[in-house]
Amino acid sequence: MATAAAASEIEQIAPYLWEIPKSGEMRVPARIYATEKMMADIRADKAPQQVANVAHLPGIVKASLAMPDIHWGYGFPIGGVAAFDVDEGVISPGGVGYDINCGVRLMASRLTRSDVSGSLHRIVDELFERVPTGVGSSGALQISRNKLKQAVRGGAQWAVKEGFGDPDDLAFIEENGCIDSPDPDAISEKAWKRGVPQIGTLGSGNHFLEFGYVAEVYDQAAARALGLELDQVTVIIHTGSRGFGHQTCEDYLSVMDRAMNKYGIDLPDRQLACAPIRSPEGQKYLGAMRCAINFAFANRQVIAHNTRLAFEHGLNVGPRDVGLRTVYEVAHNIAKFEAHDIDGDVREVCVHRKGATRAYGPGSPEIPQTYSEVGQPVLVPGDMGRYSYVLVGTETAMTETFGSTCHGAGRQLSRRKAKKAAGGRDITGELEKRGIIVRGASRGTINEEIPEAYKDVSDVVDACEMAGISRKVAQLRPLGCIKG
Repeated sequence: MATAAAASEIEQIAPYLWEIPKSGEMRVPARIYATEKMMADIRADKAPQQVANVAHLPGIVKASLAMPDIHWGYGFPIGGVAAFDVDEGVISPGGVGYDINCGVRLMASRLTRSDVSGSLHRIVDELFERVPTGVGSSGALQISRNKLKQAVRGGAQWAVKEGFGDPDDLAFIEENGCIDSPDPDAISEKAWKRGVPQIGTLGSGNHFLEFGYVAEVYDQAAARALGLELDQVTVIIHTGSRGFGHQTCEDYLSVMDRAMNKYGIDLPDRQLACAPIRSPEGQKYLGAMRCAINFAFANRQVIAHNTRLAFEHGLNVGPRDVGLRTVYEVAHNIAKFEAHDIDGDVREVCVHRKGATRAYGPGSPEIPQTYSEVGQPVLVPGDMGRYSYVLVGTETAMTETFGSTCHGAGRQLSRRKAKKAAGGRDITGELEKRGIIVRGASRGTINEEIPEAYKDVSDVVDACEMAGISRKVAQLRPLGCIKG
C-alpha cells in the first residue's frame, strides 16, 4: 500500500488558502480553503490527511481540493473536490459519497413573513404529513418497478410528466433535472427494492425541509436577478437518492476494491477504492451512479410538488397566492464530466464533488440565461436554529476550484456527542421560543441535529467569499422545519 504524505505539513500560500505540498507518491498538491481561525479545528480532524490521500489517485489534475466546511468522510473528506483526466484518471465512489446526488433546492414564494406568521404549526403539520421522514421512510408515492426504471432514466423530467410540479421547474435544476446515460442494468436487485417505496421521501440524518424568510440581502442586483427580496417566504429542500443511492454506492465499493487489484492501483487508503474511468468497472459505476442521480432529481421534484400542496392547504389559499417557484437546485454529491481550463488547455475532466457545490461564474452556458449576468446560484444550508445562505458562483471559482464552493455548515459534533449535549433539554421547545417550529421522526433525530452540532455557516460562507470562490447574495432564516 502506498505511503500517505504527512498532512501535518500544512503551509499557508494565500490569505485563505493552505497547502500540503506534493511529496512522496502524491501526484498533485492538496489545498484547503479556510480562514486561519478555522484551520485550528481543521488541523485537529482527520480530514486534511484525506485531502492528501486523494492527491495519490491516478490521473488527478491540478490539486486535491477541500472547501471550508471540510470534515472527515469515507475515503474523500466531506467538502472534497477533485478532477481527473478522462483517459488516465479514475472514478471513485468515495469521491461521490453514499448519498449520491444529495443536494438542495431553493424555492421562493409570493408570500411574506407576515402572511404565514399565524399558521406556522399548520404548515409544518401539513409538510410532515405529505413528506415522509425518517430512516426507511416510504409511502409518499406508490410506484412499480417499471415506473422506478422510468424515473431513473428521466429524473425530475419524469416527475413533471407524471404530474408532479411545473415544467418551468426544470430550467432551474442542475442538468435540467436529468443526467444523460443512466444504466438501469447496472443497478442491483437490492437497490431496486430499497428504491421503489422511497420517491418523495426526505429520509434521515441531516436531511430536512425548511421554510423561512429572506432576512438580509447583500447584493441587490443579484437578489433581483434571482427574484429574492426581504421578508419573502422561501423553502429549502435538502435530500438525495435515499436507500437507492446508498445501496448503489455500497454495491460498487466492493467492485472497485477488486478493480484496484486488477489494475495495479496502490493507494494509502482502501476507502479510496476506484477504477479507471475507461474500464468496464468504471463505466458500470458511472451508469449506476447516474441512475441514482436521476432518482434524487425525481425525489426532490415530487417533494417540491407536495410542498406546494402543503402550503396551499396549510394557509387555505390557491396555488397563485402561494406562488412557490424553483429558484435553483444544485447537487453536492456527484461526479460529472465538465470542461475546465487545465494549465491553459480547456479539456474535459471528471469532477468529483463530495459535500461541495458547483459554483459556475457569470456567462456560463451551463446555467439558466436568467442568471447569466450574476452567476450560478449556490445554496448553502446552515442549521435549524440559525440561518442559511444564497450565493452565486464566480470566475475565480472557474479558474481555481473547477467551478466549486462549499455546501453547508459542516458538523463539529458527532451525532453521539450532539445527543449527549442535548441531554434532558427540550430542543423543540427551545426553538419554538425563538419562533421556529420543528418536527422530526423522533426526539433522538432532533437531538442529533441541534444547532451547536454544526459550525456557524456564516464562517464557512465568509471564507468562500473572501477566497473569491463564491459571493454572498442573501441570508435566509428559518420559521418551520421537518427533520428525518
